[in-house]
Amino acid sequence: MQINKTKNDSNLTLALSGRLDTNTAPLLEAELGGNLDGVTDLVLDFANLEYISSAGLRVILSAQKEMNARGKMVIKNVCADIIDVFDITGFSDILTIE
Repeated sequence: MQINKTKNDSNLTLALSGRLDTNTAPLLEAELGGNLDGVTDLVLDFANLEYISSAGLRVILSAQKEMNARGKMVIKNVCADIIDVFDITGFSDILTIE
């Protein structure tokens, strides 16, 4: 998985590509852990994300909980397969997906 980061003032966008799974979830977790200070708007761009596992879902849920206290988080450009995962797991009800 690759993570492309764009930060403007209190806005942070992370564009993910590849697979968010057991092997790569720690990379996203580390990226989020070190970059959320002062962030009020977090965008996760999934345009090039092909797959998400339960480990990836855990990191996304953790980020959502953190951003609930700081501002807002939006997930954009989600493919149909990942939308299905969000629907099945109930994540569609707790995440803002555009």
